[in-house]
Amino acid sequence: MASIEEMKKAHQTLTTFNYTPVKPHRGYTDRRLHIDLSTNQVTVHEIDKKIRETFIGGKGYGMWFLWQATKAETKWDDPENELIFTGGPVLGITQYPGSGKTHVVSISPQTGAPNDNNVGGYFGPFMKFSGFDLIEIQGKAKEDVIIVIDGNDGTVSIETAPLEGVNTYEIADQMVEMYAKDEADRRNISVISSGQAANHSLMGILNFSWFDVRRKMNRVKQAGRGGPGTILRNKKIKAIVVRYQGIGPNNNDVANMELLRKAGTRINTEIQKLDDTHCRMRQIGTVNMIEILDSADVLPVRNYQFGADPQIGKINSYVWKEHFTQGLFDGCWIGCTMSCSHGVDKFELKTGPMKGQKVTVDGPEYETASGMGSNIGIFDPGFIIEGNFYADHYGLDTISLGTTLAYIMECYERGFLTKELTDGLELNFGNAEAAMELIHRIAEGKGFGKLAGMGIRPLKKYFHETLGIQDPLIDDIGMEAKGMEFSEYMTKESLAQQGGYGMANKGPQHDEAWLIFMDQVNKQIPTFEDKAEALFYFPLFRTWFSLMGLCKLPWNDSEPEDNRTKYKGIEAAKVPEHVENYCLIYEGVTGEPLTPEKLIEQSRRTYNFQRMFNLRKGFGTRAFDTIPYRAMGPVTVEEYESRQKRYDDQLQAWLNIDPSGMSTQEKIQKMRAYREEQYHKLQDVVYARRGWDSNGVPTRETLQLLGIDFPELVALLK
Repeated sequence: MASIEEMKKAHQTLTTFNYTPVKPHRGYTDRRLHIDLSTNQVTVHEIDKKIRETFIGGKGYGMWFLWQATKAETKWDDPENELIFTGGPVLGITQYPGSGKTHVVSISPQTGAPNDNNVGGYFGPFMKFSGFDLIEIQGKAKEDVIIVIDGNDGTVSIETAPLEGVNTYEIADQMVEMYAKDEADRRNISVISSGQAANHSLMGILNFSWFDVRRKMNRVKQAGRGGPGTILRNKKIKAIVVRYQGIGPNNNDVANMELLRKAGTRINTEIQKLDDTHCRMRQIGTVNMIEILDSADVLPVRNYQFGADPQIGKINSYVWKEHFTQGLFDGCWIGCTMSCSHGVDKFELKTGPMKGQKVTVDGPEYETASGMGSNIGIFDPGFIIEGNFYADHYGLDTISLGTTLAYIMECYERGFLTKELTDGLELNFGNAEAAMELIHRIAEGKGFGKLAGMGIRPLKKYFHETLGIQDPLIDDIGMEAKGMEFSEYMTKESLAQQGGYGMANKGPQHDEAWLIFMDQVNKQIPTFEDKAEALFYFPLFRTWFSLMGLCKLPWNDSEPEDNRTKYKGIEAAKVPEHVENYCLIYEGVTGEPLTPEKLIEQSRRTYNFQRMFNLRKGFGTRAFDTIPYRAMGPVTVEEYESRQKRYDDQLQAWLNIDPSGMSTQEKIQKMRAYREEQYHKLQDVVYARRGWDSNGVPTRETLQLLGIDFPELVALLK
C-alpha cells in the first residue's frame, strides 16, 4: 500500500475554489454550494427567502433543489442526478440530544424516485459551520476523485485520488491522516465514503465519519436506504472531506439560548434518570428491542414467515451488552446524552480480506441484528458482528442486504434456486458460512454475488424472465415495495404498519411511519379512522426531524415518567412534553414561535411535495402503494399452521366462517381475500385524511392550502 505522502504526491488538483466563510445566523447561512464534477466547476448560490419559508431546510431543501436539477426522465446514473447533503436550522446545536443529523437526497438506484436518508456523524454540522446549508454534487468525474472542503481556510478542491483505498474504514483513515494538520485536528475532520460493493450493487450506502477521541479512531454512521453509495461511486467519488475547527456552544448564533437550555435540561435530566430502566440506549442502543419484539411476535424470522423464535436468547439485548464496550460516551454528535452509538472493540475477523485483524465494529443496531440474524435464521452474534463490519466497510445497506439474503434463502429452500445457480453456495436458512461468503462475493461483483447485490426486485425479474418461473410465490414472499427492501418488522398483525410501509413516499422504511407497537401491541388505534389519523400525523412528525437536522430517537425512545398517566392513545404516543421541547428549540434557534400545529404544517408541505415528485417520476399513485402479501398475512401452509389457532379464531370472528373441515389452503385463500380488502379500505381512509384523491395523489386544494400549488405541480395533476 502506498504511503500518505505517495498518495498526496499522486494527486492532481482539478480545481480549487476560494470563498469567504459565512457563519450561520439563527440557524441558517442561506447559502448552497454546487459542485459539477463533469466540468470541475464550483459555485456558491444564495438560498431565496421564499424557499426557506416554504421548505424550512433539510429534506425540504433537498427535495426542492433535486427537483430543480433534474427532469422527469432523469435516471439515477445520469450525470444530472445529484447527491445533496443538507441540514436544517437546529443542526449543530449542542444543548439537545440528537442534533447532528445530515440529510441526504437523490434519485434512488433502487426505486427510481426521490430518496432521502437521515444520518449521524459530524459531516452536517461541519458543512454548515463551513458556510453552507446545502451541498449539491452533480455530474460525473472522469476518474476517481476526492472533494475537500476546508471551512476555516475557505477552500473547496477537487483532486484525483488514484492510490487511495475505496472501502470505508481504509479511506476514512487515509483522509483524516492526509488532511488533519496535527493529531488534535483529527477531531475536526469528517469523511463521507462508501466501498467497493457500491461499484456493483444497487444497495450501496454512504458512511459518515467522526473521530472518536476516546478510542482515538474514526467511527461511522450510515445513510443506508435506497443506494446513495451506489451514486457516489457512479460519480467516481472516493470520498468527500470537510474540515472545520471551532465548535462551541453557539455556532448557530441562536435567537434565545435560554429556550434551548430549558428544553435541553428537561430531556437530559429525563435520560439520566430513566434510561437505565427504560430503553437502555446508553448501554445497548436500539438492540434493546430484540426480545421485546420477539415476545410480541413481531421479530422477522426466516424471511418474515414468523415473528418469534426459541433461539432468541442467543442474540437478545443482554448478549449485546456483553459484546458492546461499556462506560464510554458513545454519541455521534457533541452533547448527545442518549449516547447510543455503541461498538464492539477488538473483534477478530474470521473471513475475508481482513481475516485475523482486530477491529472496532460500529453496531450492530436493531435492524442489522435482526436482518442479519433472525431473518436469515442465524442466531450467532459473531456472524452478525462480522457481517455488520464488512457491510459497512464494503458500503452495503444491512437492511436491504439482510432482507435480500432472507429472500434468497427461502427461494433456495423452495427450489427456485439451486447450487448451480448460486455458484456452489448452499444458501439454506442458518448457513452462516455460505451467507458470509455471499457477502464477500457481492462486494467483488462476481457471479451470483453480482445478481444478489441488485436486491429483491431485480431478483424477481430474474426468476420470471430469465428462469421462466411463473409461480406467484416469487412475488408474495419478496419483501420489497417500490423497489426498496422492507426494514425488519413482521407486520402480519398490524394493518397500520402495513400501511406505514406501503404508503411511505420512499419505500418500506420504518423512519417514516413506525406504528406497529401502537397498533398491534398497545391497541391504541383500533378503528380505520384511528389508523388513518396515526398515518397522517406520525409520518409528518417524523419528517420534521429531517427538516431540522435532528435524530428521532430522543423523541420516543425516552419519555417522561408521567407520560402514560397524563395522556392516552395517540396523544401518549406523541409524547407531548417532547413535542413542546422541539417547539422551544426551534424558537430558541430561529426566533420564530412554533406550535405543534405549525410544526405539522411545515412537514406537510415537504411531504406532499415529495409525493408530487414521485408522480413526476411516474410513481406516486395507488398502484405503487401495494405491498407483498407476506406483509399482510400467511402465504404458505407452514406459516398458517404455525399460528393456526390465531388464524382460525380470526376467520370465525372476522368472517363468521367455521374453519373446521376446511383445508389449510382454503383457509389461506379466505384469509387473504379479507386482509387484502382491509388494506384497500385503509388506503381509502388514509388518502382522504392526507388530502389526496382516491388514486393517492394530492388534490389541487391540498396544494393550494399548503402554498405549494406551483404551476409545474398543478400541471402534473392534469
